[in-house]
Amino acid sequence: MNIGLGAKRRTILLIDSDPHARAVLRNALEAAAFSVGEAADETAGERTARRIKPDAILTDLPMSAGHVGPVLSERLKASLPEIPCYILSTGGEALIGAIGLHEIGVAGVFLKPIDPAIIIQTLRTRLGISTDA
Repeated sequence: MNIGLGAKRRTILLIDSDPHARAVLRNALEAAAFSVGEAADETAGERTARRIKPDAILTDLPMSAGHVGPVLSERLKASLPEIPCYILSTGGEALIGAIGLHEIGVAGVFLKPIDPAIIIQTLRTRLGISTDA
């Protein structure tokens, strides 16, 4: 758990069923001074988001039989509309060409295997975090 930085610290919610993938990304985010909440599925993700009030959400996209399900439930998106949500997906290339990201409430897509440095820089830029701090 990170301590320090007070109100400057940003919180990221990771939603991914793969505990190893969550651990790798959590370690990188915490090393970059983010606080991290985790959930293994969308239901736990909704509860965790309401509890920790994240500044951004990184979620694995469940792909099944060519169907792209909602990234987060409509209830959660309605209650936290200002929070940017990014997809972590192996199917991202197909997704990008198939539908508009804004149609499903997504700020961007990171393809697996992910590069934590790219995610960290994207989050810093989107959340207005100076690297001079």
